[in-house]
Amino acid sequence: MGLVKAHIELAKAEAAAIGGEIAKVAGFFCLGIAVALIAVLLGIIGTSLFLAEWLLGSLGWGVLHGVLLLIAIGVTCVVVPLGMGRVRVGVAFLIGVAVAILVSLLLTLALPNQLYRSIGESALPGIEPGVRPLVVGAAIWAIIGVLGGLVVALRFDGWGGRIGALLGGAVVGALVGAVTSLDPGPQVGAGIGIAAGYITWIGVMAADMARSGVDVEALKARFVPTQTIETSKETLAWLQSKMPPGFGS
Repeated sequence: MGLVKAHIELAKAEAAAIGGEIAKVAGFFCLGIAVALIAVLLGIIGTSLFLAEWLLGSLGWGVLHGVLLLIAIGVTCVVVPLGMGRVRVGVAFLIGVAVAILVSLLLTLALPNQLYRSIGESALPGIEPGVRPLVVGAAIWAIIGVLGGLVVALRFDGWGGRIGALLGGAVVGALVGAVTSLDPGPQVGAGIGIAAGYITWIGVMAADMARSGVDVEALKARFVPTQTIETSKETLAWLQSKMPPGFGS
C-alpha cells in the first residue's frame, strides 16, 4: 500500500508539473495570438489613416471610413448566419461601390451644384447667389423624400407611422440636397462618396434582411440533429417490432 501511495503521489506531482508546463505554453501561445491581432489591427488602422491623410487630406476620413467598414463587416457577420446568402451580400456590396463612385464623381465635378445654381438663377433670383444651390437642392430633394416617404407610409396602418414616414423622408431628402449642393473639391468629394458607399452597403443589407425576414425553421434545422432523431426513432420502432409479444409489460 505504501508503494502504491508513493506511485500515486509521484503521478500527481508529475501531472501538476506537466499541467504547469501546458499552462505556460498556452499562455505564451495566447499572448502571441493577441500580439499578432494587435499588429493586424494596427496595420489596418494605420493604413486607413495614412491613405486618408495622403489621398483625402484628413485623418478624419480614415476614422470615419474605418468605423463604417467595421460596422459593415459586423452587419455581414450577423446577416450571413441568419440566412442571407453570399450572393445577396455581394450584390449589396456592389451597389455600395456603385453609389460611392457615382457620388464621388458628382461631388468632385460639382455637377449637382451647377444644376441647382442654374435653377436658382431663373427660379429664385431674389436669393443670395451663394445660398441658392443649398435652397434649391434641399427643396428638390425634400420633395423627392416626401414622395418616397409616401410610398413607405402606405404600409403603415396608423397615422403616427404615416406622418413619421413623411417627415422622415422630407428630412432625409433635405439632407441629401444640402450635401449634393456643395462644391467640396476632389478630396472631400471622394471622402463623402466613399462614406456614402459604406452607408449604402450597410443599408441595403439591413433592408434586404428586414424584407426577407429570418427563416426560423431553417435556422432551427441547422442546430437540431434531425437526421439522428429520425434514425433513432426508426431504430426504436424496428426493435419494438422484433420484441416478443408482452415484452416489457
